[in-house]
Amino acid sequence: MDPHILDRLRCPVCAEPLGLATDARALRCPRRHSFDIARQGYVNLLTGRAPHVGDTAEMVAARADFQAAGHYDVISAALAAAATQATARLRTTAATPLGATPSDSRSAATDATMSEQDRRAEINRAKDTTAGVRVEPAAADVGAYPLVVDAGAGTGRYLGAVLAALPDAVGLALDVSKPALRRAARAHPRAAAALADTWQRLPLADASTAVLLNVFAPRNGPEFHRVLDPAGTLLVVTPDTDHLTELVGALALLRVDPDKADRVTGSLGGHFTLVSSSAHRAELALARPEVATLVGMGPNAWHTDPEALRARLAALPEPVRVTVAVRVDAYRPR
Repeated sequence: MDPHILDRLRCPVCAEPLGLATDARALRCPRRHSFDIARQGYVNLLTGRAPHVGDTAEMVAARADFQAAGHYDVISAALAAAATQATARLRTTAATPLGATPSDSRSAATDATMSEQDRRAEINRAKDTTAGVRVEPAAADVGAYPLVVDAGAGTGRYLGAVLAALPDAVGLALDVSKPALRRAARAHPRAAAALADTWQRLPLADASTAVLLNVFAPRNGPEFHRVLDPAGTLLVVTPDTDHLTELVGALALLRVDPDKADRVTGSLGGHFTLVSSSAHRAELALARPEVATLVGMGPNAWHTDPEALRARLAALPEPVRVTVAVRVDAYRPR
């Protein structure tokens, strides 16, 4: 695991730093709490039994196929652009001391870069093998190698797109679904994946995260606030009211709550301020099997009768016109 990710992780039992065990098969804290690294590459940071198992292998496979065809690339592109802006702002904030004038920024940025080089040298020199754990000293500057966390990451497709746009960033995919994490662990060379329940305390240090992604996933406002840097950004993707609208009536799918945007903002309002909101749309022309894949990859998979769905799909004319309509909302910690 990349040390720039490892030094941000915390034990989910005692919140102590985690280090890589000498056999590289587990992460361990100084209190000897140990967490296995699966052969598929993700680390299990659950404590006890999860209240739910997340998406099934079939749902994850459907999502991977649909995303690989590029149908949701509009979401990937929007997140990559928003994350690029967010990290640029974070670096500017970190490099400009309080009360400094804009003309001081270049000098401050140079000083920050030099101090980060010193910190990286220290990390490379540090090797504490007490109790079979190598513990890396924590870095002080989140902006030096920004951590992008995807809470409810699924396959890791969106995290991978953001990391591709941020060449010096590292990423962590969090999900409760093991089938999803097997794919997320391979989403990008600079990404790691961890099995974690995002409704519980996140296995991350305070103020350790530069950008937090939340795409069609539950939101834990207090924990998102705790792990985000004060100058960091939470990016939330939600379906707009006409998302997949052509399929809702034809296939008896779940409807988007017309008050969803207000509910999301309300659930985060105690910890975050909404600073921007943008709409993103795409028009798809799908074959019937692709529509079946789309239905099978999301919450409709839990609520749709397979036989009834097949009958309704057969009645659709091809190509099936489908609207992708989402909102990307950027929040900053209060």
